[in-house]
Amino acid sequence: MNPLARTLRQNQTKAEIRLWMHLRNRGLVGHKFRRQYPIGPYVADFVCLERYLIVEADGGQHAEREAEDLCRTRFLESQGFKVLRFWNNDVLSTTESVLSAILNELNIPPVAVTPSPARGRGPG
Repeated sequence: MNPLARTLRQNQTKAEIRLWMHLRNRGLVGHKFRRQYPIGPYVADFVCLERYLIVEADGGQHAEREAEDLCRTRFLESQGFKVLRFWNNDVLSTTESVLSAILNELNIPPVAVTPSPARGRGPG
């Protein structure tokens, strides 16, 4: 187990605790979420691997780390993930709106990836 992920799980913010109450045990329309899940050099707050969806709960420190967060988001997107970010105060004060936004994303049909045909080759 990733030691950073374990530490983050043990020291969740109030917003992360609130979100986890709704996401755990397939609580959001049956979708399985994992918390503090390592992806490459980063640890995502919450991830639904089935739908390649990451949900991040950002505190005030993220206002000062926009460039780092952009780099992180680009990396995660390069791995095929969609990243949703919510401010902690929004999670705490408008939880239903945040959950609705997550549900809207989960309701978007996944994109089917079709392998391209071999170039210059005929059938057979």
